[in-house]
Amino acid sequence: MIEASIGAVPGLIISFLVLAAITAIPAALICRARGRPALLPALAVVATAGIVTVTLLPSSAGISSGQCDAGMPQHVLTSSSALLNIALFVPATALAAMASRRPVTIATAFVAFSACIEFLQSVLPLGRACSVTDMTANSMGSLIGTALGVLGMKLGKRPIQRLKRDAVWGVSIAAVSAAILAGSFQTQVRAVDAVAIEDRNRAYGDGLDGSDEWILDAAVGVFGKGTQVTETSAEKSGQHSLITAVTNRGPISGWWPDRTLVQAWATDNQGDEGKLSEAQAGEVAHSYAHKWFPDSVKDSTKKTRQVGEDHAQAVYAVTYRRYVHDVMMPMRLDITVTKTGRIMGFTSKPVKDPVLPPTAITEKDAMRLVEEEVGAKPTSTKLLAQQVGGKWRPVWLVGVNGGDAFIDAATGQKTQPDR
Repeated sequence: MIEASIGAVPGLIISFLVLAAITAIPAALICRARGRPALLPALAVVATAGIVTVTLLPSSAGISSGQCDAGMPQHVLTSSSALLNIALFVPATALAAMASRRPVTIATAFVAFSACIEFLQSVLPLGRACSVTDMTANSMGSLIGTALGVLGMKLGKRPIQRLKRDAVWGVSIAAVSAAILAGSFQTQVRAVDAVAIEDRNRAYGDGLDGSDEWILDAAVGVFGKGTQVTETSAEKSGQHSLITAVTNRGPISGWWPDRTLVQAWATDNQGDEGKLSEAQAGEVAHSYAHKWFPDSVKDSTKKTRQVGEDHAQAVYAVTYRRYVHDVMMPMRLDITVTKTGRIMGFTSKPVKDPVLPPTAITEKDAMRLVEEEVGAKPTSTKLLAQQVGGKWRPVWLVGVNGGDAFIDAATGQKTQPDR
C-alpha cells in the first residue's frame, strides 16, 4: 500500500504537512488550555495524519471500486509492503498510548480505524486496494505500537490510567465498530479473492502454452511461407479459448486446446490469374483440409464451384458437408482457392454430429404443411440438424414467399430454431 502510494500519489508530502499542521496545532492548543502536556498528543496527531495521508489520498493502484480482497492474509511478515504497513501504524499508536495512558482503548480504536480505512478504500473512488492483508498488517502495527507505548509508560514510570475503565472502553469500541463495519462491508462491498484470481489467471496462462506456435503454424499453412504474427489474443469461453492471430497476410482464429481452426481470410482477397481447373482446386483444398480439418473431412461430401464473373481472376469455393440419414449435420467447412492454387481463406464450424430423433416427416409432407400454413407453394427445401430450445432436432427448412418456414421433421410441428 505505502510503496504504491508514494509512487502513485502526487503531492503526498505536501498533503501530509498541511494535514499535520491543521490537526496538530489545534490539538496542542487544546492540551495547553487544559493544563496538560502537549508534545505527545501533538506528535500522535501528526503520526495519525500520516496514516490518513498515505492511505486515503486518491491514487491509481487499486482494484475495482466496491470490491475488497477477502482472501487469506499473504506474506504479512515477509512482504516489504506489509512490513511498511505495520510500521505506518506503530508511531501513532505508541504515542497515543503514552499520551492517553489507555492502551486497550487505543489498540482497539486503531484496529477499528484500520478497518474503516479499508472500507473507505473499497467504496470511495480513490483508486485504492482494500484487502484483508493490509488490514491484518495495520492491526499488527497498532498492537505493536500499543505494546511499545506501554513499555514507554513503564520506563517513564507513568502507570496505566484506570485499567478497568480502559478495558471497558476497549471492549465497547471493539463491539460497536465490529458490528457497524461488518454490516457496512456486507452491504456495500463485494468480497473477492485476489490470490485465487491470480492463481486462476496464471493457470489459464499456463494452459495457453503452445497456442502461439500452433496458430503461427496454421497461419503459415494457409497464407504460405513468410507469414509473421504481429499480434495474438485469447478469449476464454468455458474450458476453451478462441485464439486470434493478426499476421502480415491476414487474420486467423481457432479454438485451443482443441486445436480446431475457425476462420482465416487473406488481406489480399482478390483472385489471381491462373490456370487451375476446378478439379485441381478441389485437390488443393482437400490437401489443406485433410491436414487441418480431418474430423470435418471424414465422411463428408465435397463440392467445388467457381465464383466470380471475371473468368481469369475467379476463385473456387470448396465446401464440405456431412449427411447422416439424409440430414445435413451442423458441421461446416468452406475453403476458397484462387486459380494459382493460393488458399485465400476458410470458415469452419467444427461441431460434432449430434444424435437426432428419427425423421418421420418426408419432404413432400413438409411442403404440404407449409403450403397449408401460408397458402403459397414452397420453392425449396433442406433437411438440417438445428438446435431448438437447446436440443438438436431434425428440421425441414422450407423456402416460401421470399422467406423461410421450419417444420420439425420428427413431429411435423411448426418450429423455430435457436439463433
